[in-house]
Amino acid sequence: MRGAIGSGMHEIKSGQSIDLLKELHILTRDGKMNQDSRRKLKQVYHLYQFIEPLLQEIKQDHHSIQLVDHGAGKSYLGFILYDLFFKTLNDASRIYGIETRDDLVKHSQALASRLNFPSMSFLNLSVEQSIESEILPAKVNVVTALHACNTATDDAIRFALKKNAQFIVLVPCCQAEVAVVLKKNKGKDLAKNVLIELWRHPIHTREFGSHITNVLRCLQLEAHGYQVTVTELVGWEHSMKNELIIANFKNLPCNRSAERLKEMLQTLGLEEMSGRFFTRM
Repeated sequence: MRGAIGSGMHEIKSGQSIDLLKELHILTRDGKMNQDSRRKLKQVYHLYQFIEPLLQEIKQDHHSIQLVDHGAGKSYLGFILYDLFFKTLNDASRIYGIETRDDLVKHSQALASRLNFPSMSFLNLSVEQSIESEILPAKVNVVTALHACNTATDDAIRFALKKNAQFIVLVPCCQAEVAVVLKKNKGKDLAKNVLIELWRHPIHTREFGSHITNVLRCLQLEAHGYQVTVTELVGWEHSMKNELIIANFKNLPCNRSAERLKEMLQTLGLEEMSGRFFTRM
């Protein structure tokens, strides 16, 4: 079912499945859109504007596109990407949604079947399982992780690096792991390193920990030869987690970034996290 029905239809992209928007609760059953739904649609379209050019670039050089969405949840992003881009491709392109909650995987599988989106797969796998799984292709073009909480973003990065992904698109969320290590180590090092004043107070520990986590992720990606762009997702004002990281593999010189990453971990007393923020060196 397509076309202009109800209020707010002028805001919906041409060719967008009305049935999908209803299933995602962006539209009510009678085709109406409230203020909250309008904001959700604005958010996902804004993110699509960043991802669509990447898909076009891959399409120029490859017969098909293999995209993996890690921590997919209800696969909100995957369904929108499929509906706006993948459904018109007459090739072997496929979207894989990776999620550890079986009920959400089954829900997405049923929805894809109802909407006749045949080139979508939903897998109940951990990151380790997804790296080794024969169901997933050996080479993946794009890896996305939208609001994958805490270390799930780092797990998605690890998967992308293992799969030699051309593009990695991340909206990190709830970065607590680094803050925990900062808190644990700050007492013994406080007198030696004046920088620890940046996270001496608990609220600063949380905020600085979140910030430095994304800094370390960017350095890690650069240390693997990626060109990294960091920007803000406009329209996500209701959420503090609106940082968008896009990495494009260019096989760039990476020794300097790897050295900077190692130095950063040492300076902040985070050496124990070098296994998470690993490099090729």
